[in-house]
Amino acid sequence: MEEDKNKTVVDKIWDFFASITLAVVLFALIALTSIIGTILEQNAAPEKNIKLLGKLFGDSLAPTLYPIFEKLGFMDMYHSWWFVTLLLLFATNLIICSIDRLPRIWKLIKDPIRPLPEEHFKNVGIKKEFLLKGKTESIKNAFEHAIKKIGFKLLESKGVNGYQLYSEKGNYTRLGVYITHLSILLMLLGAIIGIFFGFKGSINLPEGKTYAMAFVRGKAITNSADEFEMDTILDALQATEGKSASAAKKLGIDEKTFEAKLKRYGVKPLGFSIRCDNFATDYYGGSNMPKEYRSWLTVIKEGKEVMKKSIVVNDPLNYGGITFYQSSYGMVPGAKGIFILKLTSKTGVSEIKKMPFGEKFIIPGTDLEGALADFSPALAFEPTGRPFTSGEQMTNPAVLIAFTEKGKPKYSGWIMKRYPETGRLPEGHIVELIDYWGVEYTGLSVRKDPGVLIVYLGFAAMGIGLFTALFMSHKKLWVRLVDEKNSTRVIIALSANKNRPAFERKVDKMIALLSKSGEGENQ
Repeated sequence: MEEDKNKTVVDKIWDFFASITLAVVLFALIALTSIIGTILEQNAAPEKNIKLLGKLFGDSLAPTLYPIFEKLGFMDMYHSWWFVTLLLLFATNLIICSIDRLPRIWKLIKDPIRPLPEEHFKNVGIKKEFLLKGKTESIKNAFEHAIKKIGFKLLESKGVNGYQLYSEKGNYTRLGVYITHLSILLMLLGAIIGIFFGFKGSINLPEGKTYAMAFVRGKAITNSADEFEMDTILDALQATEGKSASAAKKLGIDEKTFEAKLKRYGVKPLGFSIRCDNFATDYYGGSNMPKEYRSWLTVIKEGKEVMKKSIVVNDPLNYGGITFYQSSYGMVPGAKGIFILKLTSKTGVSEIKKMPFGEKFIIPGTDLEGALADFSPALAFEPTGRPFTSGEQMTNPAVLIAFTEKGKPKYSGWIMKRYPETGRLPEGHIVELIDYWGVEYTGLSVRKDPGVLIVYLGFAAMGIGLFTALFMSHKKLWVRLVDEKNSTRVIIALSANKNRPAFERKVDKMIALLSKSGEGENQ
């Protein structure tokens, strides 16, 4: 009690942050809030989380709870001041705990092993004693060889009636826990760098279009003035390939003001442009269940194409520290695309034809003319055979083509992209719907995380630290050889800060090998 009274304010603060209890409390708070942040979709449209809150607490409470949760920062939890504060407090606690305990551990590491006094052999936790026939000098040589064979660097001390051999191994393995602490700090540092200097956004990028920015949650546009300002900002960024400074100069405003406007509207310049060249979906067999989404993307910088890649889920494109993941897809409202047809006559002559809706084409080498009469993104048929559109997505794109020959109607029919056999005509000609291009968008999840390499380094350090802390130990070994007429009494003492049974087994194996050279009598 008297000691506590004599402590300064600095000492009390130090003791507070060096507390294991504080570490447990902070870790529990971070884990609990992270669970909440996982359940609630971060930076999502309000209606999504209101619907989720309705399932958890009831539809009547959801609209009341949402603004409360939003003010508490749970809708953008990982950027909230209190979550970052928890991470910094935990890091501070970890650093001070480590510094507070390090001197004692360092002393154990650096304090060299010394001969063990005779009376201390009786108090060692692991002790073995036996007789070996032979002179002490020859037994000592045999032990020196055996101890070195199990990886110990041997020291020796000569006594009145014999020798003492002693050694230690793994001094620095006591630092394994500190490597683990360092790994946690690296991961926290990487996370905080990602929070402040990275972002997670999205782009709905139509086929054939180029964007120089991604979008995160920002101010809702509710009037024409906001809409006009937003369009002006986007046009400036598009014209400058996503360069903030150049866009601000183009608009005649200072960069700081421009950055504030970007933050307000949730716009993240990329510093380059990205174009969707094509998007396609593969399906399982004859079902409408998607098997794979694939986007063909091109990165453009300084007006030049610098990278091309087709991406699928779990195989993203990475450029300039920004990663583009395939996350969704859909139809562009009101878009007018280009039909891409492959025309093959019965003689084998083929050509690719690109045309807008309503245009006509002729089968190569014939008088057979086709006209695009109708289109369905998801063609299906009723039991009566009547065609209808079953959905808005391109699950079964099909085009209705009316054929004429020398101006006279011949026949018409639906040609489906996923079922090429529907394009085989009575005369043996083939018409294939390759694509209806320019009407779909690829939904890209866009992420920039400059701290990710530090996080990976932290994971690597954690693996090393945990392996060192759990599977390696600081081992000490003393062997006392006492001359007894024509025999030598061997007394072995062992010490290990962890995994003592494994060390004991290794020494037992060494003893068994030595005993083969003489008649051992265990005591």
